[in-house]
Amino acid sequence: MKQRIVIKVGTAVLNQNDELSKERIYNLVELIAELKKQNIEVILVSSGAVSAGFLKVKLDKTELANRQALASIGQSYLMSIYQKKFDKFGINIAQILLTQDDFDSRKRSENAKKTIDVLLKNWVVPIINENDTIATDELAFGDNDQLSAHSTFYFQADILVILSDIQGYFDKNPTIFKDAKIRKIVNKIDEKDLIQEVSPNNQFATGGIVTKLRAAKFLMDNNLPMFLTSGFDLSGIKDFLLLGKHNSGTLFIKEKEKYADWWN
Repeated sequence: MKQRIVIKVGTAVLNQNDELSKERIYNLVELIAELKKQNIEVILVSSGAVSAGFLKVKLDKTELANRQALASIGQSYLMSIYQKKFDKFGINIAQILLTQDDFDSRKRSENAKKTIDVLLKNWVVPIINENDTIATDELAFGDNDQLSAHSTFYFQADILVILSDIQGYFDKNPTIFKDAKIRKIVNKIDEKDLIQEVSPNNQFATGGIVTKLRAAKFLMDNNLPMFLTSGFDLSGIKDFLLLGKHNSGTLFIKEKEKYADWWN
């Protein structure tokens, strides 16, 4: 059976020195091309539209309406960069903008899945983002993590991979405790960890570890795994997806016995 993977990349990964990092975008696209060569279907959920828009128009990003306007400006610019990078590998892309309402409606979610299925069947990479112009909750609470989790479930993917500015889920705050260690495998998430304050590490980002834990909890409740790892160094995710080696990052998976062979 052909594998289907959702990869979510955050704003903090795409941005470098207040600019979009074309090198990191290229590395991401190269990874997706490698996965597709292995007959793996890839759906990309990409943040970065607000920061891309700010490169074009300097609006006050603390105001919600301005952030929504920046997202609408930046989305086309971001997609043009992706297209140029994917062109190098002969891969077409498609833009899909969704909101939570699309998943709440069975008819709309089924229609979206049919579109996704046709795109993947024809070697096209769907690039999903929240429809920021009308989805105010995403800009306030970082729902691209939730969006990617729902995309994984509703579009029947096998795993969600979140590429972040953190290396994984630590046993304690690594910015405070030097002896903090990454939790390699997580089978259960404590409820108290899901109600912490959202704390993004980038001025354009809207998430943080809490939104990622909520995404993981949603997937684990639906018997699906999630892998959280660094988006700066893609060697860890390449090892995991292409070689089946877990050298870095955190795998959230409900049942331990499925850990060794979920990708088979």
